[in-house]
Amino acid sequence: MLLLPIKQKPLAAALPASPLRRAISVAALLLFFASTVTASAATVTLSPADEALLTKIETYLNTQKGLTADFLQVSADGATRTGKAWLQRPGKMRFAYDPPDPQLLVAGFGLLVYHDPQLDQTTNIPLSATPLGILLAKHVDLQSKSICVTQILKQPGRVDVSLVRRGKEAEGTLTLSFSTDPLELQAWTVTDSQGKQTSVHLYDISPGGPFPDSLFEYIQNSSSTSSGG
Repeated sequence: MLLLPIKQKPLAAALPASPLRRAISVAALLLFFASTVTASAATVTLSPADEALLTKIETYLNTQKGLTADFLQVSADGATRTGKAWLQRPGKMRFAYDPPDPQLLVAGFGLLVYHDPQLDQTTNIPLSATPLGILLAKHVDLQSKSICVTQILKQPGRVDVSLVRRGKEAEGTLTLSFSTDPLELQAWTVTDSQGKQTSVHLYDISPGGPFPDSLFEYIQNSSSTSSGG
């Protein structure tokens, strides 16, 4: 299993599906996966205990392969959305949002594809240009030269590790939140340089995979538009 659940299922109310709300949700979602706000990274000095913790986290993540789960997404404006998620390392993910949201988010074959049929928009972003690409990498190495650890926050029973891609800070900061006994990844959060955050929590998780490649493909209709990478 790639991610383990938070202890209790989060409570979230569906938001009215107005055009303005959908537009705000789309903007927040794209910011979540590919922030374009200029940011700078300050590397923390890692103690031997920090390095050992990161090695333990890397080992944990690299042994996880696939899952199905329900998810709760909380956007920077406080909007909440729910749906079904499939994840398969390396590089594959599918988020299908619950009604009345018809949107679909698919990662696979090097691309992150977001489709909103109500807005008739399809956006393609290279997965390597998103913070989520760190988590879905073939081999997770949080201490590589390409990754900058900006913060390790330890609390009783929990640790948060914040990361950016070195030289690509404009993509945003990815924070991975773990319980510590046992070590379990419970959520991830993306923060832009203005402090706006969007987070995802997974629950009711079941190990799974390998899934068919078709689950991570999006076949664009001729009427849809494409933008981005």
